[in-house]
Amino acid sequence: MSDLSGAPVDLVQFREVSFAYPGAVADRVFLERMHLSVPRGKVTALMGASGGGKTTVLRLIGGQQRASAGQVLFDGQDVGLMDSAALYAMRRRMGMLFQFGALFTDLSVFDNVAFPLREHTSLSPALIRDIVLMKLDAVGLRGARDLMPAQISGGMARRVALARAIALDPELIMYDEPFAGLDPISLGTAAQLIRQLNDTLGITTVVISHDLEETFRIADRVVILANGMIAAEGTPEEVMHSTDPLVQQFVHAQSQGPVKFHYPADPAELDFGPASAGPARKVRR
Repeated sequence: MSDLSGAPVDLVQFREVSFAYPGAVADRVFLERMHLSVPRGKVTALMGASGGGKTTVLRLIGGQQRASAGQVLFDGQDVGLMDSAALYAMRRRMGMLFQFGALFTDLSVFDNVAFPLREHTSLSPALIRDIVLMKLDAVGLRGARDLMPAQISGGMARRVALARAIALDPELIMYDEPFAGLDPISLGTAAQLIRQLNDTLGITTVVISHDLEETFRIADRVVILANGMIAAEGTPEEVMHSTDPLVQQFVHAQSQGPVKFHYPADPAELDFGPASAGPARKVRR
């Protein structure tokens, strides 16, 4: 489906996407025939237990990984068919906030935000300066421009990384655990910034998070991933009241349920039984 301008209503689409990392445990499926839509101009949250495929989804969108089957579409274009030049051009339309910021430790706050502008554009130093200061001002850190990453807090570092992510005015911003390790004040500030930037800039946002309260507060749409598939999707209210046992386990933090504690492995007797005793003792010697 397209809007009046002819652009697809969904900026990102997964069509029958399957994926498994090479060398993964037998029968370990990361994504299996997934259908996923990320609507333009909205905040879409990807949630679920660890190992459910959330970060893999971001890697597929950015072209770091290629789907084993199916199609990953960005603005109607198949990411899996793009060559290096096309991928490079597509990534200029995306911003990424990594889990712990991933700032360049030897560059100042100013130079961290300026990096994508210097790398991807031919703008003059004066114009780059103005853009950097505007982006830093948007996250409340214009006054920290000359500090080094080691001189700022974790919450401030996350905001610097956000300023860098929006430096090129991307159409899509992806956040990988933006609230991890933040104190309540920093967490609330980060959540407010994500929502405010999405609405003010008219961008599309994908957030991976385990923080139910803040994520449900800012998201337009929530997708719960588990065992390589979508367990539930809808508004935060709809997902919260889902009767699916897996969704209930996640939403209410239950230790027992469909999501298993143990990562798939060979039967325990193969590691701890008599057949393994000899080699194990030999290794310890």
